[in-house]
Amino acid sequence: MTNHWADMKNTDLAIVMGGNAAEAHPVGFGWVTEAMEHNNARLIVVDPRFNRSAAVADTYAPLRSGTDIAFLLGMIRYLLEKKQINVEYVKAYTNAPFIVREDFDFNEGLFSGFDDTTNTYDQSSWFYELDDDGYAKVDPTMTHPRCVLNLLKKHVDRYDPDTVSSITGTPKEAYLDVCQQIGATHVDNKAATFLYALGWTQHSVGAQNIRTMAMIQLLLGNMGIMGGGVNALRGHSNVQGATDLALLCQGLPGYLKLPNDADINLEAYLNHYTPKALRPGSTNYWHNTPAFTVSLLKSFYGEHATAANDFGYDWLPKWDQQYDISKQIDMMVHGEVHGYFIQGINTLNSQPDKQKVSKGLSNLKFLVILDALANETSSFWRNAGQFNDVDTANIQTEVFRLPTTCFAEESGSIANSGRWLQWHFKGANPPGEAMSDPAILSGIMLELKRLYREEGGRLPEPIEAIKWDYAIEHEPSSEEIAKEMNGYDLTTGKLLNSFSELKADGSTACGIWIYTGQWTEEGNMMARRDNSDPSGKGITPNWSFAWPANRRILYNRASCDVHGKPRDPSRVLLEYKEGKWQGIDVPDFNAKLNAEDSAHPFIMQADGTGHLFALRQLKDGPFPEHYEPFESPIGSNPLHPKVTNNPVARMFQGLRESFGTSEEFPYVGTTYSMTEHFNNWTTHCRLAAITQPQHFIEIDETLAAEKGIANGDWVKVTSKRSHIITKAYVTKRLQPMLVQGKKVHTIGIPRHGSYEALTQKSYIVNELTSAVGDANTQTPEYKAFLVNIAKAEGF
Repeated sequence: MTNHWADMKNTDLAIVMGGNAAEAHPVGFGWVTEAMEHNNARLIVVDPRFNRSAAVADTYAPLRSGTDIAFLLGMIRYLLEKKQINVEYVKAYTNAPFIVREDFDFNEGLFSGFDDTTNTYDQSSWFYELDDDGYAKVDPTMTHPRCVLNLLKKHVDRYDPDTVSSITGTPKEAYLDVCQQIGATHVDNKAATFLYALGWTQHSVGAQNIRTMAMIQLLLGNMGIMGGGVNALRGHSNVQGATDLALLCQGLPGYLKLPNDADINLEAYLNHYTPKALRPGSTNYWHNTPAFTVSLLKSFYGEHATAANDFGYDWLPKWDQQYDISKQIDMMVHGEVHGYFIQGINTLNSQPDKQKVSKGLSNLKFLVILDALANETSSFWRNAGQFNDVDTANIQTEVFRLPTTCFAEESGSIANSGRWLQWHFKGANPPGEAMSDPAILSGIMLELKRLYREEGGRLPEPIEAIKWDYAIEHEPSSEEIAKEMNGYDLTTGKLLNSFSELKADGSTACGIWIYTGQWTEEGNMMARRDNSDPSGKGITPNWSFAWPANRRILYNRASCDVHGKPRDPSRVLLEYKEGKWQGIDVPDFNAKLNAEDSAHPFIMQADGTGHLFALRQLKDGPFPEHYEPFESPIGSNPLHPKVTNNPVARMFQGLRESFGTSEEFPYVGTTYSMTEHFNNWTTHCRLAAITQPQHFIEIDETLAAEKGIANGDWVKVTSKRSHIITKAYVTKRLQPMLVQGKKVHTIGIPRHGSYEALTQKSYIVNELTSAVGDANTQTPEYKAFLVNIAKAEGF
């Protein structure tokens, strides 16, 4: 989130799209209903299904799953055509006036630089035209034909309301109503907030879904203000913390990059990832990458990290390709991975194409599961009758189950969607032999150290050099780890107060720079519980700690004009008066500067602006573009038939052969969550299992009548990959859509199937889904795939 949960009460218009906040985030959604009750805010919901959020919305607009970008680019066209953009904001705070290189182009669904032999882009042309000093050229009048704003106008021109309606299935009248309501928030005294979740990320264009919405918010001037922003609703209480701490395969903590093979030494790495300023006076805060990186290496390797050995840089792994979990499963299938550790994820249940996952796990020599529950992955080998097709007799995998504690059985912090780091305290002792994850991993680490010390082995230095100086060596405490993440001044031994204190000379150590300030010499800032709110706007600076720097609303400099005057007197976060910056939030810029010199709100960008045109930052284009899901009910892309799908989406060898066609599988399948079964955890809770004991699918009344399916019938849902047998719920919440003159039906499939829980045994939904992934994140396309449905025989 750029903003936070409580800030939603400040909005004039909430748009829930790519999520279902009332269902999946029922407590947080209370801030939206508060805005509706006390701020006269309106709620728009855009979704393939009339869900629980839509049930309380002022406006509901249906759309076909996988067509969000067409919907949103059409909205950008509408805003530009109707002149419903915040012109002064766009001119000052976005890259709309910047001039793009002459060799950039877009034609027939492809951006310049596409290589059809590798299905990748050479992104060289996706950049600004530079002057002799290396700064980007800018046209303040925004009349240059190659300035970003005019290129954007040209790009979205194809997305007129009729075209959008025919692609998305959204009725034209409903679509224009949504555009009009959102466009009305382009003025300084109005704010709109977009709330999204996995409904946007789980597509082969997932990153671009989110980016398109961010572009709309930039055009409207809704970034950096109360009640505005781009707000991701995380599906789990600590998903934010997981990404912060780099549980993604090619990151380092604090959104630093893991080196690749080309980064041959620390100097090369820092030159690669430390951006050069693209405009005079821009803050370009990533220029501190050397301080962040060296401090991280000192945290990893302690006294072993010295200037003489590049602070241990050579001990970091270097990647040559994406090694995310989907890639690792593919490698298992081909016999390239022999042992695997799975911690905190039910892989068999959560990864796409369960048939392939089962095959991969069956090829291992050993599998280690760290989890608080006995889940399907930990018993993938067990013959579970109709719910498991594994040939047990031919499996050689040895499975080790290591029971872990759950969050209530240990103290620690949770980073919620709003970036708030909140400390919680141990509520109970763990049962039986369960141990904390740090204790288990410490035991493994210490045993590795012993084996290397006593028996030797290949590449011992990274293991020997790891700093492991906890009070109880085999069981680091959460308090010790939190302080390590915060960072120390190694000269004085004192905890740091701010990431501005980090140094590149090896005199500071910090496990994650964005968390600096969470535990200082004054104590545990995350444990603060002062909820005083003098402003009445939900800014409670003494409640917990928000990264970075306890800032509650990111880019808050943009809440003021270039002279430092608040754009909306009723939403004052900061203002420049009496020769200094004052306000209720931590400034998101160098507060020592005057108003004009700090007028670059987007300080993590090398040009200080919000990007309508992405600079070589996304693999599939500097502008978003509508591409059909890889399993499309209409078969081709109406905008450019030669390029139907995302040309650089994540593909594995042989994956295309696993895609179904609309002739054989004519209906759109999409997955979603339910309040009663939180991420499969509560399927193990007896009361939740009683509340929702049976898996089911949702089907519209028209399709049910055509198929002779009655409410409560057993049905067989089939994709190109496999099938499930489940109950049918015939409902008005889904309606057929008219897409390119063709009637398209959507089948809603809750993702909570399980055969190891307290619910009735059911198939795993990922029998049906495909492993094709987003080009940038590799997230699979769970939300748009093709299925067929029929009454199940013999049930």
